[in-house]
Amino acid sequence: MNEGLALSRHALARRQNALADLRRYLAIQEQDYQLLRATLLQFMQRYQGELGSLYQELDHVEGQLQRIVLGLGGGDIAPPPKITHAAMPALAAPLPPPPGLPPEPSASGAPGEPPSLKQLYRRAAMRLHPDRVLGESERQRTLVSMMAVNDAYAREDRQALENLLIAAGEDAVRVSGENMQPRLDWLRRAEHIVQERLSVVQLRQRQLQEHPLNRLWQAVSKAETKGLRPLAVMASRLRSQISERRRELYIGQRLQPGSTLAQNFLSERRIRLEA
Repeated sequence: MNEGLALSRHALARRQNALADLRRYLAIQEQDYQLLRATLLQFMQRYQGELGSLYQELDHVEGQLQRIVLGLGGGDIAPPPKITHAAMPALAAPLPPPPGLPPEPSASGAPGEPPSLKQLYRRAAMRLHPDRVLGESERQRTLVSMMAVNDAYAREDRQALENLLIAAGEDAVRVSGENMQPRLDWLRRAEHIVQERLSVVQLRQRQLQEHPLNRLWQAVSKAETKGLRPLAVMASRLRSQISERRRELYIGQRLQPGSTLAQNFLSERRIRLEA
């Protein structure tokens, strides 16, 4: 049997509600992603503003030192790795525009209003009454079904009556007043589009959450809530490193290749970089 015909109006409505819930959840996930990305971009600007020039100066001095080291015969000493903010991976790109859903189909099928509860009951009684079947086993089966029909009618449970009628072979269009196959097809396409979009958003979220900048932002934010100033501490340490490297550069510029002082200088640099 065609699935659209076997599906009750109530089951279809539940599926439509589930799709609406999924779309609301997707919207929340998209907002969370955009908020985190905007927060990290803002933090990156602050980080660059407070530390970027210091990192650049330290890298510049280290580059000068490496040239001095090579000139003194320290070709085996690898340069220190760059630690600037520029070495961080790029943030995930903004989300692409969401794909639109296909046009929702209009109601189709049998014209007119759905049958009343009493009409459904009469149809069910006609199909499932024990006097209309032959054989004791069939009679017992229809007795059970008719008890369920009577119970559903007494409770005014239209969905239960519709399900019983469809299970008994009644045309679902006559039961619900509408052929729901087009709407079911639309639901399938819409669910697939929303699920694919959700997968993209969740992947981007994981990329942001695992990004080094996010871990740094969380650590800095946590420290600042305790009244600490971690970026100021980092700036102070960078200035100290720059001063130390400049003193090292000043000494290295005055050494002669092959001298004992030059060998000591290279040995000390090798030890520092390997520490």
